[in-house]
Amino acid sequence: MLPVFSPLGEEEVHLTESSGRYVSRDVTARFDSPPFDNSAMDGYAVRAADVASASPDAPVRLPVGGESRAGGPLPEPLRPGTACRIYTGAPMPAGADAVIMQEDTDTQGEEVTIRESSHEGKHVRAQGTDVSSGALLLQTGDRLWPGEIGLLASQNIDRVHVFRRPQVALLSTGDELRELGDDLEPGAIINSNVYVLTEMLRALGVNPVPLPAAPDTLPEVEAALRKALEADVVITMGGVSVGAYDFVHEAFKNVGVEPGFWKVRIKPGKPLAFAQYEGKPVVALPGNPISAMVTFEVLVAPCLRKMLGDPQPHPQPVVARLRNAYRRRPGRVEIARAVATREGDEIIVALHDRQGSGSLPSFVGVNALVILPSDRAELAAGDRVEAILWGPGLRGVSSVFEQMS
Repeated sequence: MLPVFSPLGEEEVHLTESSGRYVSRDVTARFDSPPFDNSAMDGYAVRAADVASASPDAPVRLPVGGESRAGGPLPEPLRPGTACRIYTGAPMPAGADAVIMQEDTDTQGEEVTIRESSHEGKHVRAQGTDVSSGALLLQTGDRLWPGEIGLLASQNIDRVHVFRRPQVALLSTGDELRELGDDLEPGAIINSNVYVLTEMLRALGVNPVPLPAAPDTLPEVEAALRKALEADVVITMGGVSVGAYDFVHEAFKNVGVEPGFWKVRIKPGKPLAFAQYEGKPVVALPGNPISAMVTFEVLVAPCLRKMLGDPQPHPQPVVARLRNAYRRRPGRVEIARAVATREGDEIIVALHDRQGSGSLPSFVGVNALVILPSDRAELAAGDRVEAILWGPGLRGVSSVFEQMS
């Protein structure tokens, strides 16, 4: 599947609309940062040589000539044997090479008494020490998080080139499916899958296009599929198995969707199918809610991240230990829902007691998907397993920062 999902080109967006996007071109600095030598402290700008002998027992007294404040007029050059009042972020006067913190001084009239010596560059943020003009800020494929956005904003970069977000059509099939707010007659259910996958797609950064559910007739499924194929990617849900009312495979054939594979050796989610239509990826997910969510997360989401421009689209599993023993039927890799907690230096995962493919409550509060190997029927408490952290991630009952407040 992964090789078929390629970026769809780029677009230029305003920086304020770029959060979560992947840059499609390298971004370089426009100017030095800081753009000028400035003070890291409130205090007095001096020549280090003038205060080299200062100490609490033998302070140095200097006349104060002028001041420098952030956003104010540029200060006059500093004459030898004098000091300049300066504030954090303010430009250094020409000739000054150090800053004495306000806490190490006393002021009497137009003179300052300095009780600490200094050295060249102390409490001075030199021009270009953070970023030099022309330096590489971001590489193609980097994702724009708040820190990256702040860095570009500091360089007055107001527009950025990013990979285009694909439109992903969501097509559910089933006579029994209803939308939120509908009255539920006997045998009908709310189409929860479309709401869940819409949010999972939004979290990835793609543009979901949820379509009305198609009734279980071949003409209706075909018509809905043709509409869905106007998007960049199509995801169908349900109707992909071998029941009398499962029409997705036949609709694929009639519309011209070329089959790739059908069925995967994982649990839940065996009847997943992959196909293409004129180069567009088409993925048919199972209709059971948990099967749809799990197969989307472990198989489809990495493909869409690649399409968005992510050079490393696969999640990195972590090593964890099972809290309790678990028995299962071997033969397929099982993706089990669990709650992960950090205990000391280890991550402990407690598998949910419900692992059926239709139990939505079994996904509430889950923050890990545990990968159970296909060849093991029994796992003991304490066994090491791999897990993909998911949803809310690891939580703690307290924080080390509470000790600092």
